Amino acid sequence: STGAVKMQPKAEELKFVTKNDGYVHIHPSSVNYQTRHFESPYLVYHEKIKTSRVFIRDCSMVSVYPLVLLGGGQVHMQLLKGDFVISLDDGWIRFAAASHQVRARRARGRCRARLGTSLSPASVFQVAELVKELRCELDQLLQDKIKNPSMDLCMCPRGSRIIGMIVKLVTTQ
Repeated sequence: STGAVKMQPKAEELKFVTKNDGYVHIHPSSVNYQTRHFESPYLVYHEKIKTSRVFIRDCSMVSVYPLVLLGGGQVHMQLLKGDFVISLDDGWIRFAAASHQVRARRARGRCRARLGTSLSPASVFQVAELVKELRCELDQLLQDKIKNPSMDLCMCPRGSRIIGMIVKLVTTQ
């Protein structure tokens, strides 16, 4: 019998792309060096060094919602070929909102979400718009905290709601 089996790349073959340096590899001293599969295609890293090639160290995988909510730069949304595309960092990081769907349903007058189900284009737009709005609210909350360092975000009703929504979104995705 014959066939083909997809193989995971070897540690030294695994590479990622950065905006400024092109392809980079995980440094052999990194705890993630032997990791051959990441659930998300996005990594954050602390240090980038160049020896025989460009390496990143102190890296961690990051999924989409934390990237959108906590990543730098503005969040933009547009419709491309039937998908709502969320972009960060002037369009360098882009992904389709439809690939990270939630389905809203009404229950006792409140809207509830269920992950991983199909949505109409209007619903996908609403989800993308809600995530973008949550990012704007978080940015404003952080600015308020910087202006008033003694403010307790967990005791403030607005801050508590925003933080609670972010925790729920990030932990249930």
